Amino acid sequence: MHAKTLIAAAAAALSLTACAKRTEPPGDPGICYHVVFQKDGGLKYNKLVNAPSLEVCAANLEAMRVRFLTLGGSQQELVGAYQANFLFIDRYGISTSTSMEGPRYTALVRTGDGRLAIPGAMPQQ
Repeated sequence: MHAKTLIAAAAAALSLTACAKRTEPPGDPGICYHVVFQKDGGLKYNKLVNAPSLEVCAANLEAMRVRFLTLGGSQQELVGAYQANFLFIDRYGISTSTSMEGPRYTALVRTGDGRLAIPGAMPQQ
């Protein structure tokens, strides 16, 4: 009886995740987008640059974020998209996910002086 309950619970959980909303970014090769949240809940993708890698796209998005702050803006976070990945830029670093609602994984972290680096690339003191 216990095994049947576990199987039923697992099937119910699986069916709920299948129905969950999943917003996926564009998969255009080499194009870095700035993502703008619309009032109707949709997303608008503004082409920022052609980028050969996720890191180059992230650096351009970070430069955009810093320019906004320098010009008096207060937005600490920025969202971008690159080759079917969302990029989430904030004061701690950059994380990535294949959907807006999915789990985020650390791509780049901030060093002590504010630069971005691959996790584990900086020597430990």
